[in-house]
Amino acid sequence: MPGRTDDVADPALAADLLLARRGQAFYARVLGDLPDRDLAGPSRVPGFSRARIVAHVALEAREVARVVEAVRTSDDPPSLAAPGARRDEIDFAATLPAEALRNLAAHAAVHLNVEWRDLPADGWRRPIRTAGAAEITPWSTVRHRARELWGRALDLDGVALERDVPPEILGGLPLPNPFTARSL
Repeated sequence: MPGRTDDVADPALAADLLLARRGQAFYARVLGDLPDRDLAGPSRVPGFSRARIVAHVALEAREVARVVEAVRTSDDPPSLAAPGARRDEIDFAATLPAEALRNLAAHAAVHLNVEWRDLPADGWRRPIRTAGAAEITPWSTVRHRARELWGRALDLDGVALERDVPPEILGGLPLPNPFTARSL
């Protein structure tokens, strides 16, 4: 049985997906290199522990996976949650034991990757409503996710260095505090 692959015809989208997937691998490596005890320590984002950064990144992946799945399975344009709507969930997830938080991060990333992979070619430009009534597309979630992964890997304040980040991402850093600005 052949492996399933992205249904992508546009080379720019394929490049964005590669950048996001490379970002996921980079982020996972940085997270994996952090000892469990260091997750409670401060990140580069004022007021955020590393655990809170991990929870934010994981739950954002879940939210994006949810809307991409809705693009694939529904005729109605899906909506992203409002800024700060996941705040309580992020605060709770940040208190999870290290192993559970790491599993949340890994599983959310895999789910999002599967949703992107299974999205048909005509779905990449379908609208997604944001809380501010603007519209984005699944393609723009890929670009955002790439930037988020590379940037939040730096925010974990571990072994990641700015020189590790691709130049097309580095120009958009640093990222804002996840609760003071709209992510997507």
